[in-house]
Parts: sequence; structure tokens; C-alpha cells
Amino acid sequence: MSKNDSLALDTAEFLLQIKAIKLDVNNPFTWSSGIKSPIYCDNRKILSYPKVRTFVRQEFAKMIGEEFGSIDLIAGVATGAIAHGVLVAQDLGLPFVYVRSAKKEHGLTNQIEGVVESGQSVVVVEDLVSTGQSSLAAVKALRDAGCNVKGMVAIFTYGLDSAKTNFKKEKCTLRTLTNYDQLIKQALERDYIKESDLQSLISWRENPENWGK
Repeated sequence: MSKNDSLALDTAEFLLQIKAIKLDVNNPFTWSSGIKSPIYCDNRKILSYPKVRTFVRQEFAKMIGEEFGSIDLIAGVATGAIAHGVLVAQDLGLPFVYVRSAKKEHGLTNQIEGVVESGQSVVVVEDLVSTGQSSLAAVKALRDAGCNVKGMVAIFTYGLDSAKTNFKKEKCTLRTLTNYDQLIKQALERDYIKESDLQSLISWRENPENWGK
């Protein structure tokens, strides 16, 4: 087993243990977009578990060093990745900013909160990637501010085709601690799901908009 596969399975196990990710093909969840899904992810729960929180921080810090080398700044995507981004920035001894989904409509109308200087190299921290649109909006805001965005790290990605297309289009490298394929593999191995659930979970990822209709 490769180092990346081992990391992905270990991360998946943690997320399943603390119920940051729930799987239920019989009682699907409804996303804010209206999509029916057999999976629900709430990585904010990680913050309540020191062991898991430390694991994520350390693995993010290691991944950033190995994948992107020397950088000037860590940016977290509001709101789910702010805390994780702060922890990583603290670990690496780097400045931190966070990026809103859109500019504020009052005050200084900032989209980026914190101090950003043109020319800084930055890695973006995200908790979850679905289609990638909100994640890449943060990348665009940083680039518009003159930053050199080296890439993004996230805890989990659903691995949707739309996300792969969006990240490729924006020329943004995405690295994640775990992903949908490894999560399903771990869930089956550890009896979080049944063999009979597998095909439904696979078909959702292939066509989430029409799954279950």
C-alpha cells in the first residue's frame, strides 16, 4: 500500500469514527443545492476531537511541505476551513488569512480578512470539496490580490467530475487527505456499510444530480 493510500484510509477511518461523515443509502441527505445524497460530511466535528484535530493539522503541514515547498502564507476558506487553516499556519509559523465566499456588503467590503501582500506565495486550506466552485472562488480572490496560489489542500473530496474539470480549468493543484473512493473502501472493510450498499454509493458519485430518482 502506498503512503498516500495509507493516509487516505487512516483519515477516512477517523472521519467515520467521529461521524464527521455519515453514509445512508436508504435515508439520503438533502444538500443545500437540492441534490439527494447517501453521504453527508461535516468536518467541523473534527475540532471537537483533539486526537483527530492534531492528526489533520500534522498531515496538512507535512503535505504542504512535501507538495508545495516554501510558501509565505496560509489561507483558509470561510467558514469550515478557518480553524484548520489557523492550526496549520501556527504549526508552520506562517501568517494566516481567510477568504469569504463574497465581499462583505458593509464596512471595508473585504473578501479576504487579514494582511495580504502582492507577490506572496500561498496554499489554500479547505475542509471539503464538492463541485469546487466555492473553493476556487477563494483562489480567484487571492490571485486578484496578486498572490501566487501554489495549490489547495483539503480534508475530503467527493471526487466529482465537475470538480476535476473546474480545478483543471483554473490550473489549481488539489491535494486531499482522503477521498470518496478510499472512504467507501474503508467503510466496507470496517462494516460501516454493507456490500449491498456499494453499487448505490458508486452510482451516486457517477451521477449525483439524478441519483435515486
